[in-house]
Amino acid sequence: MNVSKNDEQLVARKAGGLNPAIIIPILFVIGVCIYLFVLGSPGNFKDADKLGGGSVAFSSVEGKDIHPESFLGIIYKGGVIVPILITFMITVIVFSFERHFVLGKAAGKGNLDNFVVQVRSLLNQNKVDEALEECDRQQGSVGNVVKEGLTTYKALSHDTTLNKEQKMVALNKAIEEATTLEMPMLEKNMMILSTLGTVATLIALLGTVIGMIKAFFALGSGGGTPDAAALSTGISEALINTALGIGTSAIAIILYNYFTSRIDGLTYKIDEIAMSIQQSFAEFN
Repeated sequence: MNVSKNDEQLVARKAGGLNPAIIIPILFVIGVCIYLFVLGSPGNFKDADKLGGGSVAFSSVEGKDIHPESFLGIIYKGGVIVPILITFMITVIVFSFERHFVLGKAAGKGNLDNFVVQVRSLLNQNKVDEALEECDRQQGSVGNVVKEGLTTYKALSHDTTLNKEQKMVALNKAIEEATTLEMPMLEKNMMILSTLGTVATLIALLGTVIGMIKAFFALGSGGGTPDAAALSTGISEALINTALGIGTSAIAIILYNYFTSRIDGLTYKIDEIAMSIQQSFAEFN
């Protein structure tokens, strides 16, 4: 089975960046470790000497008897949903850094606006070779698409078998295919940020409900005298999960919109130069 050059390039671009199937389980393990050994450190709670070393989770002291002394200890009291929300938070951070570096590489070297202006100026003078040199210097997704368009431009300029309308169709098709090849790399893992922007709130709501169930259970137990410690623990667990979920969701949504705007900016530059290439070809051929 033969694979075309475009298919090979598409596979290569899809393979770029972090693999969520590998990274997310690793981040979950890290999130659990942070919960157990950082947030659950005895130093974050009162009477740390009674808890022993390692983690509160492995202490013989019951959870209702543990009183946090620091903010980290308070977060630990959020319960079993907290490690999941911590995983969501560090996932957002890791994939945001990944998108930042990928999109920075896609933008290429130098100022992208200056590159667009320079290429359009060269095309207006029908200096295709000089424009190709600018693409080689740019080395970004925009430069890759423009280079493919200009290469097709040169080839069609010397083609005597097609009429002008057919050449325009072929040129437009080459630019569209080059753009399609670049888009998977630009948009990869964006769905993770989008999904966490919604799912983090839902998981936090689950933690909130669990905490409130515990609080109402404490309120109804004890033969008419509510267990104040258990009641406050349930309410604090609910609020901690709510705060973590809302914070994670807000950060994910903000970063998703930020990276989406950067991708839209790159595609706009591609469309802008593509139109210039088509206009130049129509004028000089």
